[in-house]
Amino acid sequence: MQLRNQIIYGIATRQYREGDSLPSVRQLAETIGINMHTVNKAYAVLREEGLLRLGRRTGAVIAVDLDKLKALEEMRDQLGLIVAKGFCKGITRDEIHQLIDDIYSEFE
Repeated sequence: MQLRNQIIYGIATRQYREGDSLPSVRQLAETIGINMHTVNKAYAVLREEGLLRLGRRTGAVIAVDLDKLKALEEMRDQLGLIVAKGFCKGITRDEIHQLIDDIYSEFE
């Protein structure tokens, strides 16, 4: 999950762009010192999430899925639980809005 998250942040901050190739599973595993199966799993999850295309000849390539409605539904599901936890802890609507604005501005 950490590797997946770092790649997502890389895409959001434009460190990786549409069409960029990522290292092979073996290369990345050796470079950062983790198991190849861990890298393979991260790449597979990113492919399922519509952020990566995997091919025998092309390898792992950034391919952002432009299905905005699907992405909004996924965000709503994930944010719903996060907001519910915050609500239980007494975090206000204004505090949540400010936090989202702050995080969003990091990617602009």
